[in-house]
Amino acid sequence: MLFHASMKCVALGPWYHHNIIRKETGNVTYKEARVYLDEVSKYGSVLGLDTIRGLLNELDNPQDDLKFIHIAGTNGKGSVLAYTSTILSEAGYRTGRYVSPTVVSYLERIQVDGKWIPEDDFAELVKEVQKAIVRMEAHGEASPTVFEAETAVAFLYFKRMQCDFVVLETGLGGTLDATNVVKNTIAAVFSSVSRDHMEFLGESLKEIAGNKAGIMKPGCVVVTAGQKPEVLEVFEQCAGELGCRIYKADAGKVEILEESWSGQHFTYKNRTDIHISMAGRYQIVNAVTVLELIDALQDAGYRIPEESLRKGFEKTVWPGRFTCISTNPIFIVDGAHNEEAALCLRESVETYFSGKRLIFIMGVFQDKEYEKIAQIMGPMASKIFTVDLPDTDRTLKAAELAGALSLYCPDVKAETAISEAVKDAFLAAAAGDVILTFGSLSYLGLVMELVKKRGEQK
Repeated sequence: MLFHASMKCVALGPWYHHNIIRKETGNVTYKEARVYLDEVSKYGSVLGLDTIRGLLNELDNPQDDLKFIHIAGTNGKGSVLAYTSTILSEAGYRTGRYVSPTVVSYLERIQVDGKWIPEDDFAELVKEVQKAIVRMEAHGEASPTVFEAETAVAFLYFKRMQCDFVVLETGLGGTLDATNVVKNTIAAVFSSVSRDHMEFLGESLKEIAGNKAGIMKPGCVVVTAGQKPEVLEVFEQCAGELGCRIYKADAGKVEILEESWSGQHFTYKNRTDIHISMAGRYQIVNAVTVLELIDALQDAGYRIPEESLRKGFEKTVWPGRFTCISTNPIFIVDGAHNEEAALCLRESVETYFSGKRLIFIMGVFQDKEYEKIAQIMGPMASKIFTVDLPDTDRTLKAAELAGALSLYCPDVKAETAISEAVKDAFLAAAAGDVILTFGSLSYLGLVMELVKKRGEQK
C-alpha cells in the first residue's frame, strides 16, 4: 500500500524517470505510468506542503480553478465522501472525487461522477507531472513523493473535466497533508476523530483535532460529525477564529426505522425515512453528517433537490465498509483498523448476527493498535485466521497477531497466505455461519477477488 500523506524525498536525479522521459514525443502506457509511480513510492517521507506547492506551480496551479469539499477525520472519511459526491452528481453537478486508500482498483482513487479516470488519461497526466518533477529537480528542488504526484494528477484531471465540485479526502491528518494545498474550500467536513497515526498527528485528541482542523479556510462552512468534547472544542475555536459557520450532526436525533446487513432506513430531524444501502450503525452517523453538509450547501445558495439527496443516499456504495460479498455463507469485508472502528464493527456484528457462529480473517499493519482490536473483536469469534498483508514492510506478522488474539479466542491459526485463509474459512463454515474479514483495507480487494473466483468456479 502506498503511504498516503504529503511526503518529501531526496532528489534522486533523472535516472529513475528514464522509462517515461525516453518517450518525449510518444504516448506513455498505463503500465509505464504505474511503474514510474511505484518507483517514486519507495522513498522516505516527512510531512510538509512546500514540495507539493512547487509541483503544482510548475503545472500552473490547476487546483486554483476548482471548488473543494475537503474531508478529514479518523474513521468514516471515505463513506462521507461517497455519499456527498453521489448526491452532488445526482443534483446535476459534475463532481470529482479523490480517495485513498483504494480497494478495487488503483484507478478508483480519481473519479468524476463515479467513473474512474481512464487509463490513457491517467498515463498522459502522469507524464505531464513527471516532466514537471524533472524541471523541479533541475532547479535543485526536492522531488515530490508518490502521494504528491498522484494529487497533482488528480487536480489536472478535475480541471480538464471542468468539475463543479471536487470532494477531497485527506491522506493523513490535515494541516500538512498534501491535499491541504487547496485554497477554494467551500466546506471543511470532519468525520469521527479518534486516536490514530499518533506518531505524526500528536498523542492527545486535542493535538490530533488541531492537526485535522487545519483544512478549515477563512469563511468556509464547517460540518462535523458528533465528536468527543475535547475534539469539538478545538473545531469550534478554530471555526470561530476563521469566521466559519459550524454545523454539528447529532446522532441523538436519529430514529432507526429498519436495519439489516443489506441496508437501513432512518429519520433525522425533519427528514423522514432516509434509505441508505450501506450497513453498519456507523453509516448512519456518516449519513447524518452528510445531511448537515447538504443543509450547509443549500444555505450557501447551492441547489440540491430533496429527490437528488434521497437518490444519492440509495445509490451510494463503498467497497470494504461492512460489505457483503457472498451470501452462502454470508461473507462480510470491513476495513476496521483502529480501536474506534473495531468498536463500531462489533456493534454492527452484534446487531445483525446475534447468535451466529463467527469466523474471522484478520490482518493489520504493525503500527496499528492491534492488541486493542484483538481485545474488542477476539471474544466474538469461534475461529480466527490471521494473515500477512501484501505490504510486507508494514505488515504485522500473522504469527504475532495470532498470539495477541489467542488471549481472547481459543482457536486461532496463523496463515501467511491470504488465499489459504479464505479457503480454510470457507471449509470451516457451516450453514448459517458468518465469515468476517477485517483489519486493513489494503487486502480486502484481494479477498473480494478470491471470493468472486470461488463463486464462479462452483
